Formats: sequence, C-alpha cells, structure tokens
Amino acid sequence: MSTPSSTILVVEDDDIVRMLIVDVLEELEYTVLEADHGESALKELKDKTKRIDLMMTDMGLPGMDGRELATEARKLRPALPILFASGYAESIEVPADMHCIGKPFSIDQLRDKVKSILLP
Repeated sequence: MSTPSSTILVVEDDDIVRMLIVDVLEELEYTVLEADHGESALKELKDKTKRIDLMMTDMGLPGMDGRELATEARKLRPALPILFASGYAESIEVPADMHCIGKPFSIDQLRDKVKSILLP
C-alpha cells in the first residue's frame, strides 16, 4: 500500500509560472493547492481540515510579500516547512528554518529541493 502523497501549497501571482510549478509537482505525485496571493494562501492555511506539508511561495507577491506571508503562515501552522522561490535567491535573507530556491529553476532542482525538505 502506498503512503498518501504530501500536499504542497503553491503561492505564485504569475499564472503561467504557478501552472508550471503545479504541473511539475503533480507529475511528481504531490497533491497541490494553489493560491495567487497571500490572502488566498492564508485562507487555505486557516482551513484545519486541509493537510499542508509544505508551502512554496514567491517572494514578490502583490499585497503582502512572501516573507510576511511566511510569518502569518507560521502563526497558523508553527511547524510548516516554507520554501521561498526568488529571482534574487542569493541576495535574500531566509530564516534559518526556511528554504529558498532561485528562479529560474529546473524541474530537477525543484524536485530535489522539495524532496530534501519533505524527506529529511
């Protein structure tokens, strides 16, 4: 019997980029929830009936940015792993218990990063 797949919340305001990330993660057999901005992501996180194993968020979001979203997300789910995606990965400060992947990233880089977070 296979174990249930992990659920990843993808927060990305660019529809095409979000669609590509979702496609890749679904190909890897993850369950994916989508949000196009911080408020919709927080709505997903507030729903305690939903299992969320990882939140992957763009740094540059309209309204609240990725860092603010991460802070709010951790208030709702203190142990939630968070992966930031940024075109400026080398220059952003990421809290010690959070992760970062630079844009653009390859499918292999995304797969390896997500696996390293979910399967420590």
